[in-house]
Amino acid sequence: MWVGISAINLALAVMLGAFGAHGLKKIASPEQLAWWQTATDYFFYHALGLLALAIISKVIPQLPIKASFWLIQIGILFFCGSLYVMALGLPRILGAITPIGGALMILGWLILAWNAFKFAK
Repeated sequence: MWVGISAINLALAVMLGAFGAHGLKKIASPEQLAWWQTATDYFFYHALGLLALAIISKVIPQLPIKASFWLIQIGILFFCGSLYVMALGLPRILGAITPIGGALMILGWLILAWNAFKFAK
Protein backbone atom coordinates (compact mmCIF):
# COMPACT_ATOMS: atom_id res chain seq x y z
CA MET A 1 0.00 0.00 0.00
CA TRP A 2 2.78 2.45 0.94
CA VAL A 3 4.56 2.05 -2.40
CA GLY A 4 1.28 2.60 -4.25
CA ILE A 5 0.48 5.79 -2.34
CA SER A 6 4.01 7.03 -2.96
CA ALA A 7 3.73 6.29 -6.68
CA ILE A 8 0.43 8.19 -6.90
CA ASN A 9 2.05 11.15 -5.13
CA LEU A 10 4.95 11.12 -7.57
CA ALA A 11 2.65 10.92 -10.60
CA LEU A 12 0.58 13.84 -9.26
CA ALA A 13 3.73 15.86 -8.62
CA VAL A 14 4.80 15.39 -12.24
CA MET A 15 1.35 16.35 -13.54
CA LEU A 16 1.08 19.41 -11.31
CA GLY A 17 4.64 20.46 -12.15
CA ALA A 18 3.88 20.21 -15.87
CA PHE A 19 0.66 22.17 -15.45
CA GLY A 20 2.53 24.90 -13.59
CA ALA A 21 5.25 25.05 -16.21
CA HIS A 22 2.91 25.08 -19.20
CA GLY A 23 -0.65 25.92 -18.19
CA LEU A 24 -0.13 28.60 -15.56
CA LYS A 25 2.74 30.52 -17.10
CA LYS A 26 0.50 32.69 -19.25
CA ILE A 27 -2.14 33.49 -16.64
CA ALA A 28 -0.42 33.56 -13.23
CA SER A 29 1.59 36.31 -11.59
CA PRO A 30 5.25 35.73 -10.71
CA GLU A 31 4.19 35.34 -7.05
CA GLN A 32 1.61 32.70 -7.96
CA LEU A 33 4.17 30.84 -10.08
CA ALA A 34 6.61 30.92 -7.16
CA TRP A 35 3.97 29.40 -4.87
CA TRP A 36 3.28 26.70 -7.45
CA GLN A 37 6.99 25.94 -7.81
CA THR A 38 7.48 25.73 -4.04
CA ALA A 39 4.49 23.40 -3.71
CA THR A 40 5.77 21.18 -6.52
CA ASP A 41 9.31 21.06 -5.10
CA TYR A 42 8.09 20.05 -1.66
CA PHE A 43 5.63 17.60 -3.18
CA PHE A 44 8.45 15.85 -5.06
CA TYR A 45 10.84 15.82 -2.09
CA HIS A 46 8.31 14.38 0.29
CA ALA A 47 6.82 11.94 -2.23
CA LEU A 48 10.33 10.56 -2.73
CA GLY A 49 10.71 10.45 1.03
CA LEU A 50 7.49 8.46 1.31
CA LEU A 51 8.78 6.05 -1.32
CA ALA A 52 11.95 5.64 0.75
CA LEU A 53 9.80 4.96 3.81
CA ALA A 54 7.84 2.35 1.88
CA ILE A 55 11.09 0.62 0.90
CA ILE A 56 12.45 0.86 4.44
CA SER A 57 9.27 -0.76 5.74
CA LYS A 58 10.02 -3.78 3.55
CA VAL A 59 13.70 -3.97 4.51
CA ILE A 60 13.18 -3.31 8.24
CA PRO A 61 9.59 -4.37 8.95
CA GLN A 62 10.11 -3.95 12.71
CA LEU A 63 10.69 -0.19 12.30
CA PRO A 64 7.37 1.59 12.85
CA ILE A 65 6.73 3.99 9.98
CA LYS A 66 2.96 4.23 9.89
CA ALA A 67 2.66 7.43 11.97
CA SER A 68 5.48 9.11 10.04
CA PHE A 69 4.02 8.10 6.70
CA TRP A 70 0.56 9.50 7.49
CA LEU A 71 1.85 12.70 9.10
CA ILE A 72 4.00 13.40 6.05
CA GLN A 73 1.15 12.53 3.66
CA ILE A 74 -1.29 14.84 5.45
CA GLY A 75 1.44 17.48 5.62
CA ILE A 76 1.83 17.26 1.84
CA LEU A 77 -1.89 17.79 1.39
CA PHE A 78 -1.99 20.82 3.71
CA PHE A 79 1.32 22.43 2.74
CA CYS A 80 1.35 21.83 -0.99
CA GLY A 81 -2.41 21.93 -1.37
CA SER A 82 -2.73 25.35 0.23
CA LEU A 83 0.03 26.76 -1.98
CA TYR A 84 -1.54 25.25 -5.09
CA VAL A 85 -4.97 26.72 -4.37
CA MET A 86 -3.49 30.15 -3.62
CA ALA A 87 -1.56 29.98 -6.87
CA LEU A 88 -4.86 29.33 -8.65
CA GLY A 89 -6.24 32.56 -7.26
CA LEU A 90 -8.18 31.39 -4.23
CA PRO A 91 -8.04 33.60 -1.12
CA ARG A 92 -4.61 34.11 0.45
CA ILE A 93 -6.11 33.35 3.87
CA LEU A 94 -5.71 29.70 2.88
CA GLY A 95 -2.00 30.31 3.35
CA ALA A 96 -2.69 29.99 7.08
CA ILE A 97 -2.90 26.23 6.50
CA THR A 98 0.57 26.07 4.92
CA PRO A 99 2.59 26.14 8.19
CA ILE A 100 0.36 23.43 9.66
CA GLY A 101 1.29 21.20 6.74
CA GLY A 102 4.96 22.04 7.18
CA ALA A 103 4.77 21.24 10.88
CA LEU A 104 3.12 17.88 10.13
CA MET A 105 5.88 16.99 7.65
CA ILE A 106 8.57 17.96 10.18
CA LEU A 107 6.83 15.96 12.90
CA GLY A 108 6.63 12.93 10.62
CA TRP A 109 10.37 13.02 9.96
CA LEU A 110 11.18 13.59 13.64
CA ILE A 111 9.03 10.64 14.68
CA LEU A 112 10.86 8.52 12.13
CA ALA A 113 14.19 9.66 13.59
CA TRP A 114 12.97 8.87 17.11
CA ASN A 115 11.83 5.40 16.09
CA ALA A 116 15.06 4.77 14.18
CA PHE A 117 17.16 5.69 17.22
CA LYS A 118 15.02 3.47 19.46
CA PHE A 119 15.34 0.61 16.95
CA ALA A 120 19.13 0.99 16.77
CA LYS A 121 19.56 0.35 20.52
